[in-house]
Amino acid sequence: MLSLLIGTVLLRPYVFIFLGAYLLLAAWHLGLGRALAFLILGYLISWAAELCSITWGFPFGEYLYIPATRGRELWVAGVPFMDSLSYVFLAYASYALALAALAPLSRGSRFRLEAAEAIQGGAGPWILGAVLMVALDIVIDPLALRGYRWFLGQIYGYPEPGVYFGIPLANFGGWLLVALALIRILQYLATRLPARPLWDKGRRRFAGQALLGPLFYLAILGFNLAMTFAIGEACLGWVGVFIYLPFSIWLIIKLTSKM
Repeated sequence: MLSLLIGTVLLRPYVFIFLGAYLLLAAWHLGLGRALAFLILGYLISWAAELCSITWGFPFGEYLYIPATRGRELWVAGVPFMDSLSYVFLAYASYALALAALAPLSRGSRFRLEAAEAIQGGAGPWILGAVLMVALDIVIDPLALRGYRWFLGQIYGYPEPGVYFGIPLANFGGWLLVALALIRILQYLATRLPARPLWDKGRRRFAGQALLGPLFYLAILGFNLAMTFAIGEACLGWVGVFIYLPFSIWLIIKLTSKM
């Protein structure tokens, strides 16, 4: 088991870099206890959704994992460990970006998280966060399907190619359902758990903190877009850029107008 865990980290270092960033940012934002609770719950929900999909075709549609790295990295009941783990930091980054987009920002607020605390349990961040997580998958999944052309490797495939660069549309519907579940749990942990040292350890508030989550989201997006262009998929890369362009322009205008 230890050798498989080490192999997983060495084979997928970018996943664990993003995971480490999640633990740091979520600990500052929510407290380390809540960050770890979401890591565990988020992983279990994501793993169960993937297991159901490769077994029964729901919620992501029918697909299969190719066990090319079995014996080199950790797999859990036919699902690569790192794959389900990724949903956790994708959900947190999407939720943090939704908070930054929807929180009321007053002139001179210096982008502190206190402005977002009043809305962090609301329907707006829940729905927008889920949509933003699906938007990430629209960029990530076609790239992952072409993993044989970069260092990810060919880890999964579909019985029949889908209409969106090989991805079936059912996949994105499944991502929306899972994203809604994950972000709702994250909201519960953020707003319903009592203030206790167990949950609040490492929690901090400082100027500019509200921008860290969105920057984390952009780092994940930027990595995947960069890899998409690097493997020569210019059309796929520009589709990803233009998907984000309207929202990005609106968000930049909103944030800079309050500076």
